Amino acid sequence: MIMSKPYASIVIPVYNEQENLDALFTRLTSVMDKLGKPYEILFTNDGSRDRSGEMLKGFHEKRPGQVRVIDFNGNFGQHMAVMAAFERVRGDVVVTLDADLQNPPEEIPKLLAAIEAGHDVVGGYRKNRHDSFFRKHASRIINAIRAKITNIRMKDQGCMLRAYRKNIIESIVASEETSTFIPALAYSYAAKPAEVEVEHAARAAGESKYRLYDLIRLNFDLMTGFSVVPLQVFTLFGIVVSVLSTLFVIFLFIRRLVVGPEAEGVFTLFAILFFLVGVGIMGLGIIGEYIGRIYKEVRRRPRFVIRKVYEKINE
Repeated sequence: MIMSKPYASIVIPVYNEQENLDALFTRLTSVMDKLGKPYEILFTNDGSRDRSGEMLKGFHEKRPGQVRVIDFNGNFGQHMAVMAAFERVRGDVVVTLDADLQNPPEEIPKLLAAIEAGHDVVGGYRKNRHDSFFRKHASRIINAIRAKITNIRMKDQGCMLRAYRKNIIESIVASEETSTFIPALAYSYAAKPAEVEVEHAARAAGESKYRLYDLIRLNFDLMTGFSVVPLQVFTLFGIVVSVLSTLFVIFLFIRRLVVGPEAEGVFTLFAILFFLVGVGIMGLGIIGEYIGRIYKEVRRRPRFVIRKVYEKINE
């Protein structure tokens, strides 16, 4: 049996963050100690290649009653690292936090206050984002598109600083999805979600683990995992193109009867043909995204492999 039940569980996925971990642990424990309520911290080492795993074990040894470490066998991604911790949390409230210190731990009490006010999901949205110009504006565009397609309203889908009630976490874990977007999934289960403004700092050390491809991949998962609107839009577009193509063929037939054979307009026809081929390839890509999601779900492979869990066991 493990230690007495905590009030809050802090979940932190870690991948190659050795430069930030000491400062994170010091600041986080200071904030949580001041709250005066029992808590636990769950770190998931997502296959780090630096000293992160060793440092996390050291944190567990310093505070064995409060710190647990899930050590992955390889790199399975941020969302799977969070999901593995979700399966083991014991607190009534669960807070997720990045290890790069861009979301200050000092903002956690704001989320807990909103939870205490009766909300079951509380998302942070970043004030004065310290990101590149491209990333800030691309995020705004993606947020707007995602809101239209999925009907899930979040001001800042990329902010990792979030709080959930335990029943929401249990619903997320029960879904057992291979490719998912946890904040959106939580919002779809929430009865009374809320958002609070939180500070955002520049990355203290190291570099972002999200490449452009990862961000695109994440948004594909979000849009195809929570809506069939892309398929519906493509279907409607196909119907419109079919109608216009039929009208165009009728027009060309009548023109041939009236004017006779002519060689002009060949390049225009090629341009139209290439456009339709491009649309067809795009449609196959959209369909492929949905089929790929189905394939991942039905093959039922383990979403992650845990090498070891470091936690205190009471005899």
